Amino acid sequence: MLEYSKTILSKVSFDRLLFEKELAKAIRLVGEHLEALKAWCYETFSQLYPKILDRQFKFSH
Repeated sequence: MLEYSKTILSKVSFDRLLFEKELAKAIRLVGEHLEALKAWCYETFSQLYPKILDRQFKFSH
């Protein structure tokens, strides 16, 4: 599920609202791989969507 989520997030990263929607969904679905998803998202999208990442991962614990 982690690799699938990465693929989806990469494909929708052109649209802020769609990206946030898919990120929220990915956070719910990745389960035990949450920390890996978080690290990858910050590495890949922190320049583009830092506030979205902070907002979505803030409550994901």
